[in-house]
Amino acid sequence: MEMRPLTANLSVCAQINPEDVEQISAAGIKTIICNRPDNEGEDQPASDSIREACEAKGIQWHYLPVSPKDYTDEQALAFGELLEQADEPVLAFCRTGTRCTNLWALSQAGHSDFSEISASAKNAGYDVDKLNDRADNLAKSVAATAASDEQANSDAQEVTDAVVIGNHQIVIIGGGTGGQATAASLLKRNPKLDIAIIEPSTEHYYQPGWTMVGGGIFEAPDTVRKMVDVMPDSVKWYQIEVAAFKPDDQQVVLANGELIHYQYLVVAPGLTLNWGAIEGLEETLGSNGVTSNYRFDLAPYTWELVQKTEKGKAIFTQPPMPIKCAGAPQKAMYLACSKWLSESRLNSIDVEFCNAGPALFGVADYVPVLMEYVEKYKIQLSFSQNLIKVDGPNKIATFKMTDADGNQQEVEKEFDMLHVCPVQCAPKFISDSPLADAAGWVDLDSQTLQHKKYHRIFGVGDANNTANAKTAAAVRKQAPVVAENILAAMAASSLEATYDGYGSCPLTVEHGKIVLAEFGYGGKLLPSLPLWLIEGKRPSKLSWILKAQILPWLYWNGMLKGKEWLALPGRKSDS
Repeated sequence: MEMRPLTANLSVCAQINPEDVEQISAAGIKTIICNRPDNEGEDQPASDSIREACEAKGIQWHYLPVSPKDYTDEQALAFGELLEQADEPVLAFCRTGTRCTNLWALSQAGHSDFSEISASAKNAGYDVDKLNDRADNLAKSVAATAASDEQANSDAQEVTDAVVIGNHQIVIIGGGTGGQATAASLLKRNPKLDIAIIEPSTEHYYQPGWTMVGGGIFEAPDTVRKMVDVMPDSVKWYQIEVAAFKPDDQQVVLANGELIHYQYLVVAPGLTLNWGAIEGLEETLGSNGVTSNYRFDLAPYTWELVQKTEKGKAIFTQPPMPIKCAGAPQKAMYLACSKWLSESRLNSIDVEFCNAGPALFGVADYVPVLMEYVEKYKIQLSFSQNLIKVDGPNKIATFKMTDADGNQQEVEKEFDMLHVCPVQCAPKFISDSPLADAAGWVDLDSQTLQHKKYHRIFGVGDANNTANAKTAAAVRKQAPVVAENILAAMAASSLEATYDGYGSCPLTVEHGKIVLAEFGYGGKLLPSLPLWLIEGKRPSKLSWILKAQILPWLYWNGMLKGKEWLALPGRKSDS
């Protein structure tokens, strides 16, 4: 074993063994940093065996594993922090000492001239010249962060009424599906984590069930539970709204002006349903034949209208994307038509689907089977028609229609039943924040779900700018990815868990049958069950049983409890 000095107080070397610790101790080393992940080589001793030998000799031990080709700036800075805190002299080792030297070189960015860093590395037998540009960029980033912190500290001194009322390892914004599932996945991996959830609501809803309520299959009370009953016992619950973010300070600003500090933040607030974007809609919802399955209290009214509509005009609408569960507007329509057909009423009802978009469904593979039902139910498809106004008392809906040349005109349509899908957007405290992209969504890496700028922030669910379908099934896949990557970040390891864009839309095309659409980024089909079992792109009775009986149970007893059946994260090594 050869220890090569980089500075007076730091040396590096190749892989060591437990029996080498005696010699290392005799050389006066006070701290050892291991930068080599366990199981990297067949002849490699387990790090725990070296740690035990170090503890026996009174040597501090730090395990900071990094990939030889995929180490991050954050890991380099973490290495530098260890050096600042460690008892000296320090020995760092990996397979050859190279990655330890590289981490040290980057960690000194902004503290020493790179030519001096390079010379020290070469004296030890290592070449770090290829890191020159990276070190320069890191130095600038560190300087900018320091300036920002200084300004933030100055601002904080001026704000005397802002009180920090909580300080947690992990803070989760939102107690809905995304927030609860992520908390459960984190606690499954480490029950001792200090987690807080910020959520003002007292109820937690199983929103995928509202389509079934509107179709007479579920009762509305089956889709709601008290928030306190789904909140993990060990989680601190702040029952208040979020007003803003201070990501440079790692703080969340609450509606009352108080602050909560976090080490890592998960943003999972869901979407805002902008009912007011359609003129006259809010005043008439729940009356005059106007309804929506997108609201807990209105889904029963949908079923009431389906039961009592004997003839006339039924219009189902879909606004511009993005919306959560893009199939929901037409699922309501198919279930209504199935009921009317079974009772020989459909011939007396004129059904129209007015879609602001250009296509029936965003994944082309499922369009043929849906068109079979459109023809079966004699549904009129009206694309590029966006609902902009509702006159409930007179039962008139106004649409803005756009032709192929981009010309627009307003068209009024009479109705007897109108099922509306509302305009949807990110919550204002998200879109107005530093976390948002230009369109107002949380700006994330599409695979790791880590924020592109603020690496201590992750996102789950509908407020993300990732190009997946906004469904509960997407959250089911995202939560374990975020859980694993946060724990990796806490350990200063690379983020290996990846999300492939999976989403699922059980298209209820008739009572008793569903087309189970499962797909990922780019519309790639991602079936989770064997195609022979669920009949692939065809309507299936088994898929109906899955939707009506199995998925609700799995939601309450699995997903919200950290059970990750068929939801394990992908790996960067798999791509």
